[in-house]
Amino acid sequence: MKKVKNPNILFLCVDQWPGKLLGCAGHSEIETPTIDRLAASGVQFTRAYAETPICIPARRSIMTGTSPRAHGDRVFQPALPMPASMPTLPQIFRNNGYQANAIGKIHVFPQRNRIGFDDVVLYEEGRSNLGSIDDYEIHLAENGFAGKQNMHGMSQNEFSWTTWHLEDRYHPTNWITLEACRSIKRRDPTRPGFWFVSYNHPHPPLVPLKQYFDRYKGIQITAPNIGSWAQKKDRPYPIKLIQKTWDQLSDKKLEDTRRAFYALCTHIDHQIRTIIGTLREEKILDNTIIMFCSDHGEMLGEHGLYAKRVMYENSSNIPMIISGTPNEKRLKKGNKDNRLVGLQDIMPTLLDLVNIKIPETCTGISMIKDLKRKTLYCESQEGVTATRMITDSQYKLIWYPGGNRWQMFDLNNDPYEKNDLSNNQSYKKQMKNLQDELIKELYGCDKRWLKGKKFIGFKTSNFIPAPDRNLSGQRGLHYPPPKSIEPGIAQGVTNRWEAKDT
Repeated sequence: MKKVKNPNILFLCVDQWPGKLLGCAGHSEIETPTIDRLAASGVQFTRAYAETPICIPARRSIMTGTSPRAHGDRVFQPALPMPASMPTLPQIFRNNGYQANAIGKIHVFPQRNRIGFDDVVLYEEGRSNLGSIDDYEIHLAENGFAGKQNMHGMSQNEFSWTTWHLEDRYHPTNWITLEACRSIKRRDPTRPGFWFVSYNHPHPPLVPLKQYFDRYKGIQITAPNIGSWAQKKDRPYPIKLIQKTWDQLSDKKLEDTRRAFYALCTHIDHQIRTIIGTLREEKILDNTIIMFCSDHGEMLGEHGLYAKRVMYENSSNIPMIISGTPNEKRLKKGNKDNRLVGLQDIMPTLLDLVNIKIPETCTGISMIKDLKRKTLYCESQEGVTATRMITDSQYKLIWYPGGNRWQMFDLNNDPYEKNDLSNNQSYKKQMKNLQDELIKELYGCDKRWLKGKKFIGFKTSNFIPAPDRNLSGQRGLHYPPPKSIEPGIAQGVTNRWEAKDT
């Protein structure tokens, strides 16, 4: 049989995993031996960011190679189809002779839209009320657990935790891994393969396998970083609003929440070994490029904040690692690259690595080219929690139009963002330079918050949401399937915030 020349691509994507939460990033508590090995055999991009650190917009950037401005979502629009004018990453691979398969979460609408993949083995985190029962739910039903995936009682948007309630083999991480290995074994041996393996964890619900939680029981878990600005009465209103949305956990409870989160990460890391082992035994590992990244990060109690959406490092900075084939000279083994890169750069990079023409629709740049951004712009939301950020790698400037507030951090000397420099006259020049760059990036409703070249923002109320009896979109028994809902209405925490500026 003729040997396939073009390298395969294994694209490993996780959900809500901060860039600093890796052994190879210097974290002393997390166990990630497999991912650390990938970093040692490839390139780790330490200044990688999610341009919009929210699930759907982030994944649109991955699949289109474009910025949120280009693909049309910086908010979270569950019923927004992929842009018809933009070729997707899997479609381009297929157009160039690849077989392209996705396993796990893709978070598109309609849910069964394959967006260019040959096939999608779908995991939708229990969103059957949007119109489709996913393949994981079918798998549970076929094995006598119809509709019982959420019976652990944990929410997809909160930070209580418990151990997994069914047999280990029914955990979504194990199921996604098994289906990925099967897809590799069932490949067409005459064509190269592109596999997008997308794990839903460590995104809540926090339901680790017991043995993984137990690994962290004897480890002293470091407390979160709390900036001097994070507890001030006059802190930016959007931050105050987000802080009040989630329960503020006690030190002990937060330690265990972090253990549960770390346990989910280590479980994924170990399951990745099985996929790599399958590639090795199929004798295609040496002809496979492996990429690992997350769609965004997770605050996990840093500065009293949880989840994503904000522009602090734990939320916006993401892991980004590419391990090339043994003969790939454009990816230096063990290199830590500190250039500013984003999710929009994944498509042009993977295409460049296999010598496929990059489409003109891409706003991203190839990370294997000798190109360097001066700044990177990120954005999130359009209402009272609207946040705009620009960084030159050392300094990060954040603008909250609600209340017209600023924050600036020196990431080289203050990587945990404890000291806000926005009112420090010694940094007036650096702040003005970044403001001048930021104003070039603004569009749409942002223009209403400017007066000429002056930032004016908008006034906010003192509204704080009441305790949430809805439990941030808690899911229940899914057999019979839950009643359908309007796909365009976001479920969870954001529908508790005021939708528009005043």
